[in-house]
Amino acid sequence: MSEHRALLTWNRGDRGFTYKEFSRDHDWAFPRSGRSLEASAAVKYLGSEDRVDPEEAFVASLASCHLLTFLAVASMSGYTVDQYEDSPIGLLEPGPDKRPWLSRIVMHPRVVFSGAKLPGPEHLEALHEKAHKECFLANSVKTEVTWEIRD
Repeated sequence: MSEHRALLTWNRGDRGFTYKEFSRDHDWAFPRSGRSLEASAAVKYLGSEDRVDPEEAFVASLASCHLLTFLAVASMSGYTVDQYEDSPIGLLEPGPDKRPWLSRIVMHPRVVFSGAKLPGPEHLEALHEKAHKECFLANSVKTEVTWEIRD
């Protein structure tokens, strides 16, 4: 078992606190690394355009987990990966109860291999499938996570 911590900080400042007045801007700090990130709500929900919103972070986190798990699976399968690039898209849609939720994340990985052992299309798909099944975050959410492999 392991713990993963963050510290979120928000202050009202001198702004009012009606729904349209209060700032959505806040900070995320990560004690282990000492790094921080400026966050806000999505622009559609009165957030700042120049900050990361939770939905973007969620999409990036799931895709990052898949990437890291894919690299581990490929390595243990005897493949050499030189480059991995992805441009995942998260879809915020109304759920059965009409409340929005990130129902789907579609990843678009492009992987460059080198060496004597190169995966064919079916092996590449199997590597992604195994990475998906082993990804900690994909196993933690009800969001549908899929991929469309790019050449």
